[in-house]
Amino acid sequence: MSTPDTSPDTPHALPPELPTNRISHAVDSAIAVLGKGLSWLWLATLVVVLTNVFSRFIMGRGSIALEELSWHFFGATMILTLAYAVVTDDHVRVDVLRERFTLRFQAWVELLGIVLLVLPVLYFMVDGLIDYAYRSFEQGERSQAPSGLPYRFIIKSTLPLGMALIAFALSSRALRCCTYLFDFPRKLPLRRPVDHR
Repeated sequence: MSTPDTSPDTPHALPPELPTNRISHAVDSAIAVLGKGLSWLWLATLVVVLTNVFSRFIMGRGSIALEELSWHFFGATMILTLAYAVVTDDHVRVDVLRERFTLRFQAWVELLGIVLLVLPVLYFMVDGLIDYAYRSFEQGERSQAPSGLPYRFIIKSTLPLGMALIAFALSSRALRCCTYLFDFPRKLPLRRPVDHR
């Protein structure tokens, strides 16, 4: 009785890992630590939302500042933790198609997609969003609501920062594809990719 072929280049094999190298290991580890730290912002978001709900519906005293703070926390946490999802490979994929391809084909698709499509778009986004946040800082922008939050540039600054983190995470992923496809940079000896979960 023949056993199924589960080599990395066989479709329908168990999902193999791309090899890691010194650069990708360092970048992935840094983003994983940062992502785990920033994930505590979800708890802060929950506390602010619950406080706002209690204040509005139980105490009968709504707060525009609390409402704005809740979506500031939500937006900042979402954008700043996306890079962690890239590093842990927990982002959305069309797995119904991807799982039918060999690891080599997957690596080529990821490498070309990252280098030719995603990184150039992220570059222009970061460039434009830095100006967007800086203009907010220069103008001393604040909420339009009288009792809203000041310093609108803080939340706007998380946008280019989050996009830059995603660019670093994807650059690391591209390097791992290069390690698999071209054996450059050289993969780390006797070391599996870091499990960030």
